[in-house]
Amino acid sequence: MATRPESTRFFGHPAGLSTLFFTEMWERFSYYGMRGFLALYMTKALGFTDGHAGSIFGTYTMSVWLAAIFGGIIADRWLGQYRSVLIGGIIIALGHFTLAFHALPFFYAGLGLIIIGTGLLKPNASTLVGSLYEQGDQRRDAGFSIFYMGINLGAFFGPIIAGRLAEGVDWHLGFACAGVGMTLGLIQYVLGKRHLQPALDRIAAQRPVPLAPVAAAPRPNLARAVWDVLRSFSAAEWKRIAAVFVFFLFASFFWGAYEQAGSTLTLFADRYIHLELLGIKLYASWFVSVQAAFVILLSPVFAWLWIRLGPRQPSSPAKFALALLFMGVAFLVLVPAGGIAQGGVKISPLWLVGVYFIEELGEVCLYPVGLSVVTKLAPARIVGLMMGVFFLSNALGNKLAGWSTGFISTTPLPTLFGVTAAICLGAAAVMFLLLRPVKRLMGGVN
Repeated sequence: MATRPESTRFFGHPAGLSTLFFTEMWERFSYYGMRGFLALYMTKALGFTDGHAGSIFGTYTMSVWLAAIFGGIIADRWLGQYRSVLIGGIIIALGHFTLAFHALPFFYAGLGLIIIGTGLLKPNASTLVGSLYEQGDQRRDAGFSIFYMGINLGAFFGPIIAGRLAEGVDWHLGFACAGVGMTLGLIQYVLGKRHLQPALDRIAAQRPVPLAPVAAAPRPNLARAVWDVLRSFSAAEWKRIAAVFVFFLFASFFWGAYEQAGSTLTLFADRYIHLELLGIKLYASWFVSVQAAFVILLSPVFAWLWIRLGPRQPSSPAKFALALLFMGVAFLVLVPAGGIAQGGVKISPLWLVGVYFIEELGEVCLYPVGLSVVTKLAPARIVGLMMGVFFLSNALGNKLAGWSTGFISTTPLPTLFGVTAAICLGAAAVMFLLLRPVKRLMGGVN
């Protein structure tokens, strides 16, 4: 019996995309399920002030993404991508189950475990997705968009289920629910390992083969090893590495605004929004799911659009500029909403729904495209590290978002939202001006 080619088993994409799609879906179920109510848990159950809760929230979410750099190095140098994802998932599950205990030390220990586990899993899952495709494969951007839809499928159901259990039943039951989600993801990942073999083989083939050791040769020290790696890059590779850092910088501005959804805007929803719609009781943690729902709807549209446009589609730098433009407009909409809310009137939840729709137009222009372009620009021997550098933009953005939470009770909301809008619109304008220089750095990669 004839089998279909490996390249067309999952909606015209490699079969391994299915394995990574569902692995990441369950990991994001656990992460966003807990993240949706974390700020509420700290301010309501633990009695933290807005500033203290925001600081912890920002440090935690920043550390989750910062750990991705070390996870990329560990995978590149020692564990490999497959084992890094597996071990990271196990540690994440342990972290969520630790949070299910009531004592405060378990709270901090659980957050620490999730940080370590996500650092191992996150960059390497994305690296595996990129390695499913040969260089120059036009399906790569579309594949990352499909992968990103899986991420947001988990991010949609996580806050609805875990958030409902946390806010409506018991906070710690919500944490345990997130742990169950990660466990299901691990089971699926192990069962689908065979579909990832082409990607693992491709990564192994791209790495240089080490020379046979010379008898009695001294082992090089760390400084010499780093210097040797730096010298090995060509001028073209250095330019592409520089382009990755430009994307990192502008993505940081984007995430600084976007990640306020889990902190500032969750508290805004809890305090200033009428939590009822069509007779249905709403929970503040559910609004994180609204973002994911729009990505689920928009991801296939944008994946189709990029394929339809082909070589006529906007360049990756242009997509980043558009993302910042959309984010700035979204926060402009929040300016009058904040003014009405602080006037003593509970506003409709549709305000926040509309804001998240505009934000997601920007996110689908930036995040899946960013993942894809890093795998194309980074030299094969440091692709995990470069993916970690890109995730560092999420780290910086999350810390900025957590820092802004402290202002929700001390600064007029129109001012708070207006400043964020101005920063995003200014960054968008600068990125548009830099389109040609950045494309030159990319050396023909789009």
